[in-house]
Amino acid sequence: MTKKKLILILVLIILIAVGYFVWTFLRGTLPAVSKPNEDISKVIENIPQNSTDFPLKLLDGFSISIFAKDLGAPRVMAYDPVGNILVSVPSKGKVLALLPDKNGDGMSDETKTIISGLKKPHGIAFKCPEAGLCKIYIAETDKVVMYDYDEKNLKLKNPKDIVDLPSAGGHTTRTLMFLPYSNENKLLISVGSSCNVCDEKDWRRAKILVVNADGSDLQTYARGLRNSVFMAIHPVNGKIWATEMGRDLLGDNLPPDEINIIDEGSPSAVSGQNSEHEALNFGWPICYGKNIHDTNFDREKSLPTGRQACEEPFETESYIDIPAHSAPLGMAFFPEEGWPENYWFNLLVAYHGSWNRTEPTGYKIVRYILDANGKYIGEEDFITGWLNGSNALGRPVDIMIQPGGTIFISDDKAGVIYRVKYNKEAR
Repeated sequence: MTKKKLILILVLIILIAVGYFVWTFLRGTLPAVSKPNEDISKVIENIPQNSTDFPLKLLDGFSISIFAKDLGAPRVMAYDPVGNILVSVPSKGKVLALLPDKNGDGMSDETKTIISGLKKPHGIAFKCPEAGLCKIYIAETDKVVMYDYDEKNLKLKNPKDIVDLPSAGGHTTRTLMFLPYSNENKLLISVGSSCNVCDEKDWRRAKILVVNADGSDLQTYARGLRNSVFMAIHPVNGKIWATEMGRDLLGDNLPPDEINIIDEGSPSAVSGQNSEHEALNFGWPICYGKNIHDTNFDREKSLPTGRQACEEPFETESYIDIPAHSAPLGMAFFPEEGWPENYWFNLLVAYHGSWNRTEPTGYKIVRYILDANGKYIGEEDFITGWLNGSNALGRPVDIMIQPGGTIFISDDKAGVIYRVKYNKEAR
């Protein structure tokens, strides 16, 4: 074989290898980044849901419709005190108000912008005193701001920066939730890591933080959480549940994404970076899932004699493992009122969907079947069909479950809010 032929063969092999890599990468990435090949709002409006052509598949007894559309990339939803649904749109720097459906057409009567010009606003929370205006808290990527909320005129007044947050690096979303019961004046703030996997230099990263409602006494509530974007309160025992997205670059099937339970009050008296050991540690960056040691990152163990990496009580294992790269986001528990008993206290989780897996995964809503105390019994798909080969019609984000049989779901790819209804007669 001549030298020229050998070079040509080597070049051909390299081109084939590069082509395969590019094809594999694009196949896994396209559903997340490409424009939907159909407008989901037109699909839902024009195709009967009992038709085989209808792309979304729901559990029996449920129907889906569009509550609001053309919203950009809506993320977090929250009810205001008078029944409007507020929606954050980080990509546009806005928070919107979706007015209730009073004319009975099934859609929000009007969409209003209540504030704009913000830096990637995401989390929204309310605190209402017995008298006077409610306070609305909005988490931008670098701070939490408190406003007086004029619910009658949908105006935000008297902004006050109450918490500064780190903004350099990745994971820019910040989500808010007030603790329940006796700790209801404590505000939780989720802050993801700045990286895929690293030792953080800023103590506020890869945490759920807690702060007083006035912004004082910022503390660590839970740590070792790479990116716990959404949280929910269990309706019976008041414990905090949180979704968690695992690291990348360990292949298609590792590590699992997670659902974690953070016992209320467990990190009491944790103050800033000086009391890290008192907060529950969920393991990142050295552990994942059921306390599996990430030896790809943590190659050198510097632990006391007799201490193993990734073990209780030093690191807390996940409660439920989710298939890797599913990207779990919003979560919500079913209440009792207006729902069949077999749904009471069950959990819905939005799988936003993968962007870097050879075979895309996620792009659906999953129902976790739990007993009244949160014990895991099983799981099943609640809504599927957003993923269609190399294209995705949408990516579910946040979930709100209401008494009386209504669920709202935000979708930051399709730019809509869905309304899912339970039909008692169909069961």
